[in-house]
Amino acid sequence: MLTVTTFSHPTNAKVKKLRYFCETVLVASAAWLLPRLPRFLILALARWVGSAAYYLDRKGRYAALENLRVAFQDEYTPADRRRIARLSYQNFARTFLDLFWATSLTSQTWQQHITIEMCDSHAEAQARETGAVWVTPHFGNFELVSLIWGFRGIPFTVVAQDFDNVGLTAIFKRLREHSGHTVIPQENAILKLTKALKRQGHAALLTDLNIPAGKVSTAIRCFGLLTCVPTLHVQLAMRLGLSIMTGVCQPLPDGRYKVSIFEAIRPQPEDDITAITQRIWDHFEAAIRKNPECWLWMYKHWRYLPTRDVYPNYPGYAKSSRKFTAMLEAMNIQIAQEKVS
Repeated sequence: MLTVTTFSHPTNAKVKKLRYFCETVLVASAAWLLPRLPRFLILALARWVGSAAYYLDRKGRYAALENLRVAFQDEYTPADRRRIARLSYQNFARTFLDLFWATSLTSQTWQQHITIEMCDSHAEAQARETGAVWVTPHFGNFELVSLIWGFRGIPFTVVAQDFDNVGLTAIFKRLREHSGHTVIPQENAILKLTKALKRQGHAALLTDLNIPAGKVSTAIRCFGLLTCVPTLHVQLAMRLGLSIMTGVCQPLPDGRYKVSIFEAIRPQPEDDITAITQRIWDHFEAAIRKNPECWLWMYKHWRYLPTRDVYPNYPGYAKSSRKFTAMLEAMNIQIAQEKVS
């Protein structure tokens, strides 16, 4: 038997080490500089960076325009879709820059920049007593909406993906923990979240991710199209008897933000997980339809086709998935059985 041993080239290792060092220095410099800039300059920089990213990011721009096409059909012209996609890039740039800028905020100053509207005035009080699962999509400033609850005395446990560059991971962990949160990696995240929630803690999750079909996912309708999304937030709340706090953080033209908390949903053990997941998403979709430029359209929200055949109503990047198709078939069988019974 012939055994082949491979070795990493020392030059490549040195290049990677140098690249990581330069990345860390650049991001660390931004973390020092951005909180010291005036607010109007942050907003102007976000518009410039977002516009540049829109024109330079060919793949992301294609995904954004395809997503807008299938989501709104003929509601918007091609020119409108390009405008919304460009504004979406600008919003993401503003979110990214504001994560750095927000280190200048304190528990005494954050209210100058953010207002909160609660649909249920008693929901937050109950959440403080029992703990809760807080969810939002990639809409508006999804980073800042997390930070402000730390300033309000509700520290979150937040799951964040680590960078290959450990230096960047450390910087972003510090930024996200600025108001008192605890950031944990994805490894063993479910166990850590469960432990935190059992101690009357709070967890923050982004729920508009498109993930492979599995035990912690389900199929819902997103802008009328079937997509596979996580159900971890529903399963945690159902298992521990907690409320799911739903809301978004909408950017305002003057540089401030408006946080809207829609509904505190307390799922019961007998509730259908898919129905609760759909109910939560419907709140988010309504907000996106009012302000489409605030959503992250360059993300592949409809990664999987609902069947093995080509579906023209789905984005051009969508691919068939046997697991997703099997999930849909199983759900259809279950629905059919319920109708028969």
